[in-house]
Amino acid sequence: MRAAVITFPGSNCDRDLEVGLRMAGAEVTRVWHKDSALPEGIDFVGIPGGFSYGDYLRCGAIAANSPICAAVKTHAEKGGYVFGVCNGFQVLTETRLLPGALMRNAGLKYICRTVGLEVAENDSDFLKAYSAGQVIQVPIAHHDGNYTASEEELDRLAGEGRIAFRYTDNPNGSKRDIAGITSANGRVLGMMPHPERAMEEAHGSSDGARLFAGVVGSMVSA
Repeated sequence: MRAAVITFPGSNCDRDLEVGLRMAGAEVTRVWHKDSALPEGIDFVGIPGGFSYGDYLRCGAIAANSPICAAVKTHAEKGGYVFGVCNGFQVLTETRLLPGALMRNAGLKYICRTVGLEVAENDSDFLKAYSAGQVIQVPIAHHDGNYTASEEELDRLAGEGRIAFRYTDNPNGSKRDIAGITSANGRVLGMMPHPERAMEEAHGSSDGARLFAGVVGSMVSA
């Protein structure tokens, strides 16, 4: 499986995401935000956490207009896999590859700690290595992680089985405790918590490793 990890000015988890994918068996290429095309033969695009462009406008808004994002959107529209974590989730909402928006945390403070996540669905290839209802431990590190959408959109996400993760103890005010959602075809996942920081027990949890193993394994066996 061939993966690309995008780096924007202000990305600070791009190497972590690359390492997580390599640990799962992927071949990884780093891509700069000013590139206008993805490398040939890419199966998976990872958009890492951080503070793209310093988040001086809306989180992810400037990054969503970088040249590479047009290629990422095309990749997703053709059925390719895309994963956005933390700031990457914000970028995915700004590109409209995923619905909703990430607002300032309800407590108006930056939060950095490990939280419990309930795996709400496991139909997506990203989630197939987990069991629905399973609770995992994954770190968060964000100031703007409060997921919001209209009640109609939230109902649609729930009805279509597109809520991937819910917080067991909501840290940021996200509507319906949402920590991550998928696209309609299950091939785009955005989440605020950082599974790439929970890859081995030395991190305090290895629960994130299953996400990468699941999606890489699905593509390799396809």
